[in-house]
Amino acid sequence: MDADHAGLVVAAQAGDDRAREELIAAYLPLLYNIVGRALSGHADVDDVVQETLLRVVRDLPDLRAPKSFRSWLVSIALRQISTHRHRQHVFAGRTVVIDEAHRIPDAGAAPEDTTILRLHVSDERRQVVEAGRWLDPDHRVLLSLWWQEGAGTLSRDDLAAATGLTAAHVGVRLQRMREQLDLSRTIVAALNADPRCPRLDETVIGWDGLPASVWRKRIARHTRGCPVCAPTTGERIPAELLLLRVAPLAVPAGLTAALAAKGLLPGAAASATGLATAPVAAGTATGGGGLHGSLIAKFSAVTAHPLVSLVTGAVIVSGAAATYAAWPEPAPRAPGVTAAPRAGDPAPVPSGIAAPAGPSGTATPTGPSQVSPSAGAAAVPPGARSLESVDDPALYLTYAGDLTTLGRVDASSSAQTRQRGTFTVVGGLADPRCVTFRAADGRYLRHRDLRLRLSTDDGSELFREDATFCPQAGAVAGSVTLHAHNYPGSVLRYRDGGIWLDGSDGTRAFAGQSSFIVRGAWA
Repeated sequence: MDADHAGLVVAAQAGDDRAREELIAAYLPLLYNIVGRALSGHADVDDVVQETLLRVVRDLPDLRAPKSFRSWLVSIALRQISTHRHRQHVFAGRTVVIDEAHRIPDAGAAPEDTTILRLHVSDERRQVVEAGRWLDPDHRVLLSLWWQEGAGTLSRDDLAAATGLTAAHVGVRLQRMREQLDLSRTIVAALNADPRCPRLDETVIGWDGLPASVWRKRIARHTRGCPVCAPTTGERIPAELLLLRVAPLAVPAGLTAALAAKGLLPGAAASATGLATAPVAAGTATGGGGLHGSLIAKFSAVTAHPLVSLVTGAVIVSGAAATYAAWPEPAPRAPGVTAAPRAGDPAPVPSGIAAPAGPSGTATPTGPSQVSPSAGAAAVPPGARSLESVDDPALYLTYAGDLTTLGRVDASSSAQTRQRGTFTVVGGLADPRCVTFRAADGRYLRHRDLRLRLSTDDGSELFREDATFCPQAGAVAGSVTLHAHNYPGSVLRYRDGGIWLDGSDGTRAFAGQSSFIVRGAWA
């Protein structure tokens, strides 16, 4: 399918609005099914799909291989799903979100439930769909991709390219997902049994009835040793056969209307129903202007979706009234940002920047000196530097293998530890106004799958973009935040044992976790 649409990709990159609309119409059903299954029919599916398509249109001119459009689209969708889940998790801890509003776009059940009731599918099909809701979030995403692979709309190579893994590694992760899915099928069958096992009733005392990992583990401990609840796996129909008999999710008319209002779909496609299975008629060209010129108005268009976009906002209960709280929008790049020039270019240290201690910039016995930007500026000067966490002083950005994390580095650390806590700052590979970090072994810091890691320069435009970060002022004086060049609203942040690319939630805690003090080199 990618080869068939490569011509549309090239035309859309050249500013052909009609080609862009036809391209989006062709891939919308695939995108909707991936996001819809991964988010288990959550009402935010429409918003995540729209946000994914807006990013696709924004970044399309930079796609170097038109034939890889499908896997590239899926990789963007996975990033948006991850960002959405993370924002939901953070926001849930600060506010009371009206989850009941999830039923507003479709007053009935979730899409999977509606499909099941309409087709009168078997108990086992119902159970396998319900079991998907018991999976961990990452496994739900893998189930969504595996579903599409089974349907023939994605290949294993597509999955590997979209996730940044090898095909063999994808196979391992899919196998782990399937094991958890089988476990979840057993749980669903045991909970739906009539009569239910009395010991299982004792196990679920206090359960609120919603799928959760902690209850999956508790119930699984019971079912493994219970002769009543133990599964008869030999009589089970394989999950892949059951999933293929569940109809694909149809793209809602409200979403197609919203995309048409934004100019992302042709009018004929917006009026089509059953977009998941029906061919989409090509609309007339919107005419006039290049791709980016026409997007200015389209990005500001009001969505036709019946809910306020929960990607950038959420409904909050405040007394008896419901109000809307918007997520902070990505801040424009500050005019005072200073970045290192490219290696080999003249590189004077900006005024107000303190030079590292010692003639070679090496650490003193009490640690490397702070490199403080002048008031109002955010700078990462060129040369060997170390990045100290504002949230965890004495912990520095370092790495183990390919993945980055925070680690303790001091004068008593080994030479290897000090070396891993030191990076050479050069001008941004994709933008000389920004910066790129090179490790001692020649690899570069880049983000991939929303995580910061070390990678060898493969010469691609995507690599240069992923390895370029633009500094802005951090949480405290003299600190910086590092914004991804190709995702300006996302910054490097320490959480869950690694350095991740996240969108800010506006909290003080997030600001501290995403801020670093630029120090002189440890090595």
